Amino acid sequence: MSFFNSLGRGFGRSSRKNKHATSSQQNYNRQPAAQPAGQSSMGFLYNSNNSRRQQTPVPQGPVPKPLFLSQPFLKTALVKGSFNTIVARPNRSIHRDLTEANEFFTYLNLFYGIILDHCTSRTCPSMSAGPGIDYTWLDSSKRQIKLPASTYIDYVLTWISNKLVDQSLFPTRAGVPFPPNFPATLQNIFKQMFRIFAHIYHSHFDMIYHLSLEAHWNSFFAHFISFSKEFELLDKRDTEPLRELIENFEAQGKI
Repeated sequence: MSFFNSLGRGFGRSSRKNKHATSSQQNYNRQPAAQPAGQSSMGFLYNSNNSRRQQTPVPQGPVPKPLFLSQPFLKTALVKGSFNTIVARPNRSIHRDLTEANEFFTYLNLFYGIILDHCTSRTCPSMSAGPGIDYTWLDSSKRQIKLPASTYIDYVLTWISNKLVDQSLFPTRAGVPFPPNFPATLQNIFKQMFRIFAHIYHSHFDMIYHLSLEAHWNSFFAHFISFSKEFELLDKRDTEPLRELIENFEAQGKI
């Protein structure tokens, strides 16, 4: 049984989890949320580079340690051992591992569906990834726009879904070559997925814990980071919001 199959089994432990997991599977075909007046949908959904990280002032005084960096949650995992053994690639290429890349998107979508009711414009007025870090979206005129996290994530998930079914970018037929921009496109997809991980860790880990899914979530993230490192899909600057968590997982031998 693959890790993703083991992960999927964890969503069946309560009626609430099943309810959200089922509804989130419909996200692939959902329409994007209403956009700000005068903005082009193409400007929001076509180019994943249309987003930037904006530094905001950090409140003075000591900042409490996030729950996900506290014990025992930091060491909680569904899978023991290192995910490097799963993603290691002699004779593997990212072109032959698109199924795994698709599964990352599938399960991230499922996890987001679980916390969806708790990620609103009131609770998350910006796409925050910890103190001092808010992601902004660039519209078609290259203007930075601060969006509620739910709107930002909805745009991202819709954009990724459209990319993954685009045969000109992700061909599935034998003998059809991948386009020259395939590596850059995949890197942009993983960068945006990481931002969703970062937001959920910093803003909704309490809900993950409340549903007893912290072991699944930590192992899923460790797998995601191991895969990203193996195929060089994330820049070190992009992973800064969860740097301490990643370093802890590395020290534990998870990644």
